[in-house]
Amino acid sequence: MMEMRYDKLLFDLDGTISDPLTGIARCINHALQHAGYRTYTEAELSPFVGPPLDQTFHSITGSRDQKKIKALVEKYRERYADIGYAENQLYQDVDATIAGLHAAGAMMAVCTSKPQVYAEKILERFNLRQYFQFVSGGDIGIKKWQQIAALKALGLVTEETLMIGGRDVDLSAAAVNHLPSAAVLWGYGSLEELLPHRCLHVFHHPHELNLLKDWIVAQPSTV
Repeated sequence: MMEMRYDKLLFDLDGTISDPLTGIARCINHALQHAGYRTYTEAELSPFVGPPLDQTFHSITGSRDQKKIKALVEKYRERYADIGYAENQLYQDVDATIAGLHAAGAMMAVCTSKPQVYAEKILERFNLRQYFQFVSGGDIGIKKWQQIAALKALGLVTEETLMIGGRDVDLSAAAVNHLPSAAVLWGYGSLEELLPHRCLHVFHHPHELNLLKDWIVAQPSTV
């Protein structure tokens, strides 16, 4: 492994910081039922934690009608804005680990496919927003690699920023933008899904992220 130090840790949210399956599954079913489609169990919907919503509804319904997909997304968000975001569960030890990384001087940020407003509400709910320099949210039609490219163009991330995520979409987005990456295995991605992206680190439990203290360019703590 090439020796390097990271100027920032860029976290995915769903399946990395918190477990969103219950809220996501219930909101998907809310939208599907309203549109006359069958509903699914949480286990059946777990593969859709991570990818953008439009891709999810394309996959589930088989529809390529953009108006129908947009309507499904809007109905999903109708419930998510009121209830779904609060059905997240924080992964064990994530809060203490993030606080510890911040205390050690790690500069951190979040890059998620979900809209920024929901990501902010989730982080605030768990009292974690204070530890992140910024939160980058996505939207329909915007792929994660495009989000990271935009952050690079603004100088908010560099090729020394470590992307930390648990799905193919996270690590492939990092690779496209020449960012190093770390795979986490407590969410919804498998080792088989993540290893082909040549991630520099593989973590099996959130407390293992503390190992990154030896790899960061430490900044003075502001909290």
